[in-house]
Amino acid sequence: MTAIHSAAAPGNEAWRVGILYSRSGVTAVTESEHFFGTVLAIEEINARGGVRGRLLDPVVFDPQGDLGAYRRLAGQMLSREGVNVIFGCSTSSSRKAVLPELERKNGLLWYCSLYEGFEYSPNIIYTGAVPNQNSLQLAAYLLRNCGKRMYLIGSDYIYPRESNRIMRDFFERHGGEIVDEIYLPFDVRHEQIEAAVDDIYRDRPEVVFSTVIGRPARDFYRVLHDAGRAATRLPVASLTLGETELKMIGPQFCAGHIVSATYFSSLQSAQNQRFLAAYRRRFGADATVSAWGQAAYNQVHLFAGALERAGSMDTQKLVEAVFHERLDAPEGALAVDPDNHHLWLQPKIGVARDDGAFDVVWQAAEPVKPDPYLTTYEFSEFWLK
Repeated sequence: MTAIHSAAAPGNEAWRVGILYSRSGVTAVTESEHFFGTVLAIEEINARGGVRGRLLDPVVFDPQGDLGAYRRLAGQMLSREGVNVIFGCSTSSSRKAVLPELERKNGLLWYCSLYEGFEYSPNIIYTGAVPNQNSLQLAAYLLRNCGKRMYLIGSDYIYPRESNRIMRDFFERHGGEIVDEIYLPFDVRHEQIEAAVDDIYRDRPEVVFSTVIGRPARDFYRVLHDAGRAATRLPVASLTLGETELKMIGPQFCAGHIVSATYFSSLQSAQNQRFLAAYRRRFGADATVSAWGQAAYNQVHLFAGALERAGSMDTQKLVEAVFHERLDAPEGALAVDPDNHHLWLQPKIGVARDDGAFDVVWQAAEPVKPDPYLTTYEFSEFWLK
């Protein structure tokens, strides 16, 4: 496990913060990257003297992918470890597991994963994309560039089912057809994935939208490739495939597949080049980073700015302070929307290359206001051009 170099003094001289990510289990790859991004940001903040002269002192727990452990460890942080702020959780299931503890004890969770939306809590700052910042743009791109027959495949839990419901709505409203929709358990066997790929082939879609996560997702891409379904003939579109998983799968198995995200490591901005250099100095010259690690990194710096402004770990004071923060992040300019605690983000579409990077083939002209309840979204026709 990567140690955190905090050098924080004990007691009231340090700001205690919680880190609650799984380093093992089905989401270990993405949550380890969340962890690394969090570590890097905390060390950067402490290296410049902390916040108001006080260092950040992290309390780290690994729930190992168990929902009961997320809930129990969050409660322990908030009640016995002197923690009021937690950076943690990756799946919607884990976020919902800790939410009662947060609201009961008035803690503040910083949640950096993209998710399916349709949630608001005064005790959460949501720093990942919601459907009007990724799904809508992806649906438009696919209709324009891939075809109108889509197959939906996902892992069997909250996020995939809700994301597929939204994608179905977007796609069918604009002339698309969903040819089938299936879900795989987290402990899916290899032969079940092979059967799913055979089923996809029989239904003859023009594009697959995958919300399969973790190890099953990595197996799915390999099986699809080995079955001769190259991306040139059957592209897979995703909201979650990132550079780290590309490396683990083998980028040659994924070239041509499509991802909608707000960050790709191939971005050429000065902020991103500085971030990549710092990340690789800390975690190794061959370390890969994707939207998972970058979003975790961003939210710690947003928190530090809010803490500097508020001078207090009080939940309400931190929330009010973060509404005034602006961050020039590796992915672009970020700000928290006071209406719903989500970030303004700049959507992008990337196509995977065989060297493990992405070509950014489209991006929004400016950050998009988060609309987690999809109350005002418009499926703009210019995205189809």
